Amino acid sequence: MHSIQETAAHFKGQFITAPEVIAERLHQIKAFVFDWDGVFNAGWKNNAGESPFNEVDSMGTNLLRFNHHLRNQLQAITAIITGENNQAAIGFAQREHFHALYCGAKNKSAAMQHLHQAFGILEAEVAFFFDDVLDFSVAKECGLRIMIGRDCNPLLIQYALREGMVDYLTASDGAHHAVREVMELLAGLSGCYDEMLEERAVFSNRYQEYFSERNAIITQLFSFRDGKIVPR
Repeated sequence: MHSIQETAAHFKGQFITAPEVIAERLHQIKAFVFDWDGVFNAGWKNNAGESPFNEVDSMGTNLLRFNHHLRNQLQAITAIITGENNQAAIGFAQREHFHALYCGAKNKSAAMQHLHQAFGILEAEVAFFFDDVLDFSVAKECGLRIMIGRDCNPLLIQYALREGMVDYLTASDGAHHAVREVMELLAGLSGCYDEMLEERAVFSNRYQEYFSERNAIITQLFSFRDGKIVPR
């Protein structure tokens, strides 16, 4: 098992918060919450308004959830909060058995408050993965904040850093597997990265227990209507 400093040295992103502090906070995390556009992809959309995902990042979310289960014997709450109505995001959340997805969330802080109440989690217990100004109101509230890096908006990034909204800024952008980068980092800092891989590689009993529990989760879909959050 590598030390925290040895693990951190493998990553090219910016540690705004010291790796030791990120590792400490990780053990308090009970939920992983993701923006969609610009996080799982570059933000491009097709004619139907969909922006895709890739299997590299998908496996990353699954391994991160398994890592959490190994350490806590519990499923982490997982959710997507997106400002658009994106069928690809819905399909992903349902396929991967995320707990919740919020579509059309122009006020993402309202969606996060709904998530807190629905699943009984505190602000400090949420790790949030984000990339743009619509996400700032949520990033201010969460216990662990991961911003997806992009070369095109250096002033936006500097603003987020200056305002204390970021713990780690990824080296990869959304088009180049930023989610997987973060999964590698957090799982590495967790202290059981090798165990996670070894258990998953052989489809062990521990992985099967996690996977069975995960697949029993029914994704709750929500939309915003007249300023209110309603079931989709």
